[in-house]
Amino acid sequence: MKSQDVIHVAVAESSAIVRGGLASILRRLVDVKVQPIEISSKEGLLHCMEAHQLDILIVNPQFEGWFDLDGFRQRYPHADIKFISLIYTVVDSNQLKGYDEAVNLFDDVDSLTHKISVLMNVSGEDEGDASTLSQREKEIVGCVVRGMTNKEIAEKLFISVHTVITHRRNITRKLQIHSAAGLTIYAIVNKLVELSEVKMNL
Repeated sequence: MKSQDVIHVAVAESSAIVRGGLASILRRLVDVKVQPIEISSKEGLLHCMEAHQLDILIVNPQFEGWFDLDGFRQRYPHADIKFISLIYTVVDSNQLKGYDEAVNLFDDVDSLTHKISVLMNVSGEDEGDASTLSQREKEIVGCVVRGMTNKEIAEKLFISVHTVITHRRNITRKLQIHSAAGLTIYAIVNKLVELSEVKMNL
């Protein structure tokens, strides 16, 4: 699957706050395009299966009492759906058997993006081109050449400092640029920043 392809994700959760919040975050993911569908009941889920071709179902294992994952798979044997458990309460580990992945309320946006990308085998815009930066990496390059610290970048993008460092390491590996000056030139040439925005360290 290419990064520009739309991934159809159903969120099956009884709580309107949790369901709506997760759907809102899914709509704002940068590196993958997600079309979320909110489902509040098992009857709604059955209607959704008739009307849509889902790629991923994010479901609370305790959805309307208990979600019968095995029974659901048997009911739709030809549906190629990845199942993600949505965990925000104490859950018996036996209820999590059979799920492809899990998300919880403490996952950040990058973690959620990564899990969906891995599940759907999302490749970059130019497959095989290691120099292609993701949208998030481009944002970080822009922040770096504007003179922002890792902490400032993390606060601006609502991610952890550790995630910023990981992105910077990936940027260096992809571009093979090891100096601030080289990164600044790359950012200007690729129109990630205006010359007036660059912080000069003379």
